[in-house]
Amino acid sequence: MRLKKFYIATLIIVAVLILGVAIYYLTRPIALRISTTTSLYGTGLLDFLKEKFESNHPSIDLQFIAVGSGAALELAARGDVDMVLVHAPNLEYNYSQRGIIINGTIFAYNYFVIVGPEDDPAGIRGADPIEAMKRIYNACERGEAIFVSRGDNSGTHQRELLLWKLANLSPFDKDWYRETGTGMTETLLYADQENAYTISDTGTYLKLKKEGRISLVSLVSEGKVLLNIYSVYLVNTTMFPHINSDWAKKFKEFLVSDEGQELIGSYGVDVYGEPLFYPAKGKEDYLQEAWMWFVQLAYGNTTYVHWGSYHGA
Repeated sequence: MRLKKFYIATLIIVAVLILGVAIYYLTRPIALRISTTTSLYGTGLLDFLKEKFESNHPSIDLQFIAVGSGAALELAARGDVDMVLVHAPNLEYNYSQRGIIINGTIFAYNYFVIVGPEDDPAGIRGADPIEAMKRIYNACERGEAIFVSRGDNSGTHQRELLLWKLANLSPFDKDWYRETGTGMTETLLYADQENAYTISDTGTYLKLKKEGRISLVSLVSEGKVLLNIYSVYLVNTTMFPHINSDWAKKFKEFLVSDEGQELIGSYGVDVYGEPLFYPAKGKEDYLQEAWMWFVQLAYGNTTYVHWGSYHGA
């Protein structure tokens, strides 16, 4: 009799465990894996959007992998993510031509800034971006300055490389040229420690400046070549049938929807007095033309002054 009761109790326990496991797997959120630039994540924008999106879709768990654009695209090339958010037009073009990413759409923009010490030993304050790079190079050669690069194949690093290319300069074997191989926040903190010049996206710079974590000042913030364009892509299901394409499409639709665009444009205004990112809505044609212009520059057309028919975004 005792043995029978033992067997019954055991069966009940096993049944409860099986039921519990089944309920867990049936009710747990569906993961949507998104590789993204560090600037979108480090500024807090993506957590802000995640909260809004998941409140409407509680069955979904947005999982962000924040790396440089090059690494974000490589994750897509391995089929390790469902979609990507990046800001490196020339890299994006390469991966889209290979069929790895598809259905690209620009959803936001801001600007890159050249930042440096308050005393500005290179004298770049207010200069044209290309002229600023020439002055930084010369000041570094004189031993008066240091330049810090992310050196991580990110969108910011790619823009830095383009600026050196347009200035017809090669600093890469110089002692004063320091590569961190890290994200934007870490690079800004290191540049601040070294009292050096560097290039940053506006959002990350404003966040760290507001928090009092850096003393570097924005010295060059205007010029067409500093336009920073963010795009969203789906990973190609033909190459990677296992990816969560349905929810990737839904999150992309959310980013470019009226609601998503309004959220992007409002983020940071209450804290920084200005948005960290601008919505693409209403400027799609302009931004697409600019995106293609950056691709052409990166692949050999260095006549950037030919973009004369466009006037600030």
